[in-house]
Amino acid sequence: MSNSQTPLELKQVRQQVLAQTQVIQNLIPPTVSYTTEGNVLVIGPEDLARLAADKLSTMANTVILANEAITSQDEAHLEAVMNAAVNSESYYNKLISVKGFLGQFQVTVENEGAGENQAATELSLVAIRKPHFDMVLDLSMSPCLNLEMLPPGYFYVGQDADKLADALEQIPDLVGEFDKPRYVKVNSDICAHNRNGVNGCNRCLNFCPADAISSIEQKIEIDPYLCHGAGSCTNACPTGAIAFDLPTPQALHSYIQKLVSRYLEQAQAAPVILFHDGAVGAEHITADLVGDIIPVELEEITVASIDHWMSALAWGARQVLILNTDATAPTLTQMLNGELILANSILDEMGQPQRISLIDTQALAALDDKLAISLDWPLIVPAAFTPSTKRETLYAAIDHLNEQAAATDSAIAMSNVPYGVVNVEVDKCTLCMSCVATCPTQALTDGGESPSLHFVEQDCVQCGLCETSCPENVISLTPQINLDQAARQQRQTLKEEPPFECIRCGTAFATQSMVHRMIDMIGGHSAFNANIERLKMCGDCRVKDMFEDILEDPEKQLR
Repeated sequence: MSNSQTPLELKQVRQQVLAQTQVIQNLIPPTVSYTTEGNVLVIGPEDLARLAADKLSTMANTVILANEAITSQDEAHLEAVMNAAVNSESYYNKLISVKGFLGQFQVTVENEGAGENQAATELSLVAIRKPHFDMVLDLSMSPCLNLEMLPPGYFYVGQDADKLADALEQIPDLVGEFDKPRYVKVNSDICAHNRNGVNGCNRCLNFCPADAISSIEQKIEIDPYLCHGAGSCTNACPTGAIAFDLPTPQALHSYIQKLVSRYLEQAQAAPVILFHDGAVGAEHITADLVGDIIPVELEEITVASIDHWMSALAWGARQVLILNTDATAPTLTQMLNGELILANSILDEMGQPQRISLIDTQALAALDDKLAISLDWPLIVPAAFTPSTKRETLYAAIDHLNEQAAATDSAIAMSNVPYGVVNVEVDKCTLCMSCVATCPTQALTDGGESPSLHFVEQDCVQCGLCETSCPENVISLTPQINLDQAARQQRQTLKEEPPFECIRCGTAFATQSMVHRMIDMIGGHSAFNANIERLKMCGDCRVKDMFEDILEDPEKQLR
């Protein structure tokens, strides 16, 4: 498929395709509400805090917490400070913590005059007789909240005059009631975090730059008031239990598929998909953008994950670019780099070019060379699969790209990836099925009426629940990316054996290995050593045998 259209014609095609294609959104998206009355806490050196508080005189209450020394001894400066914020109360207690969000900030300080049992107090209760502050303006040398993405209503300006001016302009407008999207949702039924009290997957807990994710009573919960919609949790989640809601994963997949297919049809050329965020990144997306690049705007660039990248390529895009800016939280950049290494390792193994790149704004302005190279890459015949679950969509894309290249059946050994196999020491396994009971994806299943353990590699997320829950400690995990589609999707039998039949009635009641293990472990116990054959009986026959023994010798029970 050659590109015979002019750059101007390609830009016109792009405009038409973008105009024709919309992301399917929930008409009534779920939201959360913030309510504020205008109670502001200003933290920092007393002189700077008083001057800032003076400019917030229209707020309901302005309280100062002086936590650092005065920055200047200049007489004129000090005089201005003394005349500023005359109606604001100043406190000098040591700050313990700041928690919360817009309308609900709890600020804990040391209560110097109290005993040991009352060493801490909520400053808002003392200062304004309310359970919380609505906003916090932080002028400290270091932020009181050490987060990459700060909660709404918390303004850290340090001693930056421009940031201070911007905060002083925004704060008065944050009085009233405000709605924000509830960006993500959690499906606990398929979450691999915890099963039956056993800890497993913790991937989402490691990547939230807003500290909005926590494990509460062995369940993953996301605080919608702290969540910025960064999408790192949905990106990290191997099962799809955490999913972005605006747009949903399926809606975003469908949108990408339509963009690529319509561009292919109208331009007769393979497009380049460019993911960018809706704030800083969007500022760099102009009409001068090369015509064969289709920009896809997201809340944050981590909303699109490896399944979206691979699917875009499988549906016919020749290249995927992710625009990273200085505004992207370092944790998100770290995650993207890790996923990028994984994605391009897969492409390398199957003989595809490294079609996925993370670029910065400088590279965006000079893409000609990068795009010229990709024009010579082999074209991908568009795949026909439709998006389904996160995992199935990813593997469908990988298998199609593999077919278009070397069609390799190799496995890539990689550490710390949610793909791989379960290994069982067959001789020691008793088929107790503890692993099956804890597997969140049904990668491990039992044999029903037949004592056996089965495994499907494609469904395994390497959460470790089976390994931890195994009472015999005979399970281990091997993370890998298996490009052999047939082997990966096949139901493998890890162990099977005939059932053990009751020696009295012939009913199958346990596995051979379990009965033999039981005899080895407790056969020498005084309760069984004289009647070890009872361990080979089903529950009903064991009880009957015990009563028959007593009837034959009534004094035996007393002895």
